[in-house]
Amino acid sequence: MATPATARHAFPFLRIAIALQTLTIFVQAVSSGLLMTSSYGETLHSAGARVMYAASMLYVLAAVLAWKPGGGSPRPVLHASGFLVLASVQVAVGIAHLPSVHLPLGVLMFGLSLLALARR
Repeated sequence: MATPATARHAFPFLRIAIALQTLTIFVQAVSSGLLMTSSYGETLHSAGARVMYAASMLYVLAAVLAWKPGGGSPRPVLHASGFLVLASVQVAVGIAHLPSVHLPLGVLMFGLSLLALARR
C-alpha cells in the first residue's frame, strides 16, 4: 500500500493537469478585468475560455489515467468530472451574459481548483 507521500508523486500528470487548470482559471480572472477595460479583452477572454475548458477536459483524462491503468482511487475522476460540469455551466452562463452567476462561479472554480491542487 502506498503512503500518502508516495501517492502524491505517483501520478505527476494528474498534478500537472490540475495546475494547468488552476493557471487557466487565474488567467481568465485577469482577462475578465481586461474585458471590462480594453477593446481586446473580449477576444482574450473568449480564447481563454476555450483553453480553460480544454484544461478541464485534460484534468478528466489525467484522472482516468491515474485511476484505471495507474491503479489509483476513482475519487479524482469524480472530482474532475464535477469540475467539467462546472466549467460547462460557466461557459454557458458566460455566453448568456449572466455576470451575476458567471463571476461568483469563476471564483468558486478557482478556489476548488486550488484546493484540488493542494490535496495532490
